[in-house]
Amino acid sequence: MGSTSAGLKHFARIQNYISWFEIPVYDIHRASAFYNAIYGFEMEVRLSGEFAMAFFPAESGVGGALIAGPGCVPSDVGPLIYLNAGKQMDEILGRVELAGGRVIMGRTLISPTAGHFALFIDSEGNRLALHEEAVAPAKAAKSASTVKAVKAAPKTPAKKSAAKKATKKR
Repeated sequence: MGSTSAGLKHFARIQNYISWFEIPVYDIHRASAFYNAIYGFEMEVRLSGEFAMAFFPAESGVGGALIAGPGCVPSDVGPLIYLNAGKQMDEILGRVELAGGRVIMGRTLISPTAGHFALFIDSEGNRLALHEEAVAPAKAAKSASTVKAVKAAPKTPAKKSAAKKATKKR
């Protein structure tokens, strides 16, 4: 029985395929202290019955939490969550071991357009990744050419005379 895309209903393209994530932990306070230390923020911890959650601060976009309770078992196998490192991957990786985790793969280039990633084990034994986006090649090239153009631009007579007047006034 073959499957073809012709028989599938077309849906609107989803922009982000992750809408929420939860990282299982044994000790909500130890785990939130780990993430607070590597990211330099303060997670809000909430207790609800048998479960405890600590929330990653998120104003918009994908949010997530640490979760402790029945059935929440940390693992270094299975799905891999990539946490955003912004432009601070080296700083965050530098804090992983100090906070009780372990870096298992340092900064690694995915591609010049996709950026870098790294893998670590958190304080609870979960394997997670960090992702740092690449600088857009067009932006990088444009800013580099702008700097070169500014350095190479000849001084106009108006600029020279203004500079001479400023020097004479001193």
